[in-house]
Amino acid sequence: MQEHSAGADSNRARIIAAATRLLADGGREALSTRAVSAAAGLQAPTIYRIFGDKQGLLDAVAADGFAAHLKAKSHVQPSGDPVEDLRAGWALNIDFALANPALYCLMYGDPRPGAASPAAAAAFEHLTSYVHRIAESGRLRVPEDRAARLIHAAGSGTALALIATPEDERDLTVSELAREAVIAAVTTETPTGAAPGPAGAAVALRAVLPRTSALSPGERGLMKEWLDRIAD
Repeated sequence: MQEHSAGADSNRARIIAAATRLLADGGREALSTRAVSAAAGLQAPTIYRIFGDKQGLLDAVAADGFAAHLKAKSHVQPSGDPVEDLRAGWALNIDFALANPALYCLMYGDPRPGAASPAAAAAFEHLTSYVHRIAESGRLRVPEDRAARLIHAAGSGTALALIATPEDERDLTVSELAREAVIAAVTTETPTGAAPGPAGAAVALRAVLPRTSALSPGERGLMKEWLDRIAD
């Protein structure tokens, strides 16, 4: 069983590597199961046995590429300013998109209503960690989920627009303007706790609520409901 599992893992890695090369060279159109199986030196049924269908293969290729991107950037440590970290994260997203246009389009260019690709879901989860740190600092003016979804929509949309623009016509200041507009919409210059306004204070308290041990699970749930209502 262990040999069989090792063989399946090896074949999976070979197929993803072959598909990644084809994607980089010829775009999504190059990823026919026949072309991928030939490039991997395997029979086409192996792809279906491992990935279920072609969409499963595409999702696996995108997830593998995004995981490699995160691993390459793992040395970047958070600074003392979570908003500046968000700016840096935005820049990393744009850099990743422009360096890997076919892979990025695989993640975001063909949305499936109600079913994000695993890579897109992982990217969104990574983004929420930036937003949560801003909320903990008291500088988020809207609920965390709303902020994350706005940043995600603006960031991925900007990246796709830049990919679609001929390289010699790209204006990267568009990305900077979009980033600053979004940051202005969801953050404050100073911690909301230092200024009047219940909504911002509720967002900040909601972010640190899981740290408290003074409330029972039921009380914590009720407090969360109240804070969500105030924040909205």
